[in-house]
Amino acid sequence: MHCTSCDAVCCRQTVVLGGEDDVPAHLTTRVHGLRVMARDPEGWCVAVDGQRMNCRIHASRPAVCRTFVMGGACCRSLRAAYAHGGSRTIESTLA
Repeated sequence: MHCTSCDAVCCRQTVVLGGEDDVPAHLTTRVHGLRVMARDPEGWCVAVDGQRMNCRIHASRPAVCRTFVMGGACCRSLRAAYAHGGSRTIESTLA
């Protein structure tokens, strides 16, 4: 499993930032009181380079992104939900 053969579903999920995350403020926003990575109008994380399909802040990406395992259980679950027209985001679980 490779990211190049995926629709980068993980880059469309809400990324909740922790206190240890050193992300520039202009790339973040607040959702339900939580500090999260901002998204563009199409739902992509604002750190994603749409031309190259990679993370512009890879070296300082949030901890949750660092621990996300490509091809792991969460990855497969997100891909399956996306393939079936679903969406698993923090907004849907907090609303």
